Amino acid sequence: MKASFSEDESKDARKDSAPLVGPDELEEWVIHQDDSIIALNKPGWLVCHPSKNGPWSSLVGAVRVHFGLDQVYLAGRLDRETSGLVLIGKDETAGRMWQKALEEKRIRRSYWAILVGELKEEMHVEGFLGKDPHSEVFVKQRVTEKSNKSKRAQTSFLPLHSANGHTLCAIVTGTGRKHQIRVHAQSIGYPLVGEKLYGLDERYYLDFCRAGWNEEWLERLGMRRQALHSRTFGFADVGPSFVAPLAKDFLSFLVDALGMDPSVETMLEDRATRWIEARFRGE
Repeated sequence: MKASFSEDESKDARKDSAPLVGPDELEEWVIHQDDSIIALNKPGWLVCHPSKNGPWSSLVGAVRVHFGLDQVYLAGRLDRETSGLVLIGKDETAGRMWQKALEEKRIRRSYWAILVGELKEEMHVEGFLGKDPHSEVFVKQRVTEKSNKSKRAQTSFLPLHSANGHTLCAIVTGTGRKHQIRVHAQSIGYPLVGEKLYGLDERYYLDFCRAGWNEEWLERLGMRRQALHSRTFGFADVGPSFVAPLAKDFLSFLVDALGMDPSVETMLEDRATRWIEARFRGE
């Protein structure tokens, strides 16, 4: 029998449920705020959508309550364990505008990730994704053939630095499919560090959902969550654009495991930005 809970729902199934958001830390996550939007740097332990544990257990709920908004509109969600930039509209007009721009590919969104293995050259992955019929996890996807149910997916990886069996890379996607980056990373033989579902063994994910994190896993997985960070989000041409600083656990792994300088963001930002802009121009 397949485990039917989703990644977001699994938080409620875990014995060590994530902590509630505190008002002060929520303020610290704010990258930009104006009359229509709030851009935040989400941590890698928090769900975006409201959960069963009240408004302070999700990003959307906490933002709505803390900022006194009747309703908020999420433009492009992230998986719970993906950190980084999330944009929330304060009203329906703003939310729809940003979501429409995202769907029309007028929004430039990029990610940074840490992969297992040393990727030496840029890789572009294109094909179809669909549900994995051999997995016990209902939401798990896989690379598959074209069919009535599968969906086309495109992901590009640029290695920024490789060392000690790991690679820091920049990523852009041409489509926005469920778990797309994680599936494609696994499919090319370079799964994400910390990956429980698309990594060494999906039983890590199943056990995590049933009983919570086991500290004995850290040596094999490398991090307590998948090493994926939403780095940039904004208009490709005219309009606002935002950058989310790397999460502390992400940066710590780069320093400790790859031997990188703590100023890695500054050192590699220009190269990543030039590549991302070129990819969005179709070069």
